[in-house]
Amino acid sequence: MRYKLTFVAGLALGYVLGTRAGRERYEQLKKSARQIAENPAVRNTAETAAHQSREFTGKALHAVGAKVGDRIPASVADRVRHLRDRNGSFPEDDDWGTSNT
Repeated sequence: MRYKLTFVAGLALGYVLGTRAGRERYEQLKKSARQIAENPAVRNTAETAAHQSREFTGKALHAVGAKVGDRIPASVADRVRHLRDRNGSFPEDDDWGTSNT
């Protein structure tokens, strides 16, 4: 019984000390992440990557639309046009889902 009590006391002490140290480490990591996110170089890089991904996505959608053509159901083409109009991030002369013949 004495060994069980010692074990439980040690377990409780380890838990308390571990959670306290864990919380301090968590706060350190959170502070570091905030500093990195506020760094102008990191922000510029993230914005550039987001802009490039939007460009590549637009080109990929156009290429897929050119290859797939009339095989897309009208409901899907209408939905894609609606999403493009809502987001406003695609060119106006896009002919997604329309007949090229």
